[in-house]
Amino acid sequence: MVSKVATISIVLADDHAVVRNGLRMVLDAEEGLEVVAEAGDLEATRRYVRAHRPRVLVLDLNLPEGSSLPALPELREQSPETAVVVLTMQQDPAFAREAMRAGALGYVLKHSAGNELVDAVRAAAAGETYLNPKLGAQLAAAPLEPERPPDGLTERELEILRLIALGHTNSEIGAQLYLSVRTVESHRAHIQQKTSRSTRAELVRYALDHGLIE
Repeated sequence: MVSKVATISIVLADDHAVVRNGLRMVLDAEEGLEVVAEAGDLEATRRYVRAHRPRVLVLDLNLPEGSSLPALPELREQSPETAVVVLTMQQDPAFAREAMRAGALGYVLKHSAGNELVDAVRAAAAGETYLNPKLGAQLAAAPLEPERPPDGLTERELEILRLIALGHTNSEIGAQLYLSVRTVESHRAHIQQKTSRSTRAELVRYALDHGLIE
């Protein structure tokens, strides 16, 4: 018996209708991929992500409101199960690094979209990262950036620290990140130890000082 391929739902956000149409044809032609909505700006993107909770959001880096990177944390919070693939003309590795840091799992250049976008969508839906091969090579060759903040915090600890600083309780953080309260408490203890901060007020100040929250 042949098992049915699970459908990967996709919201496609790009401000050019012709580009969206072309990308939709490529994605819908693939078995197991389905574009459920198209957006031309950030407001529509937010609305469709809330409504459809897609498995993958394909997000143009530049929308009419400007860079879409600052909206990534908000979009991830609205729909934690949605993986984000950034689609862009920007070939600077710094943009790819910032996109991944903001929460994207994929980074695809528009001029090499098509099969590469399909691969990126499938990888992101599986929880894996996909980076344009040329940019990946450039990032690998570039010197490592200094760790930020400089206290050996892991990416998970940074994520939890941001949520603590924004006023979320341990149970709320656990619900958002699909972690047990005990695991959040353990991460919080490690954060306090590494940063030498014990109270929430001190952690908020630390997060502000290191640019983790606005």
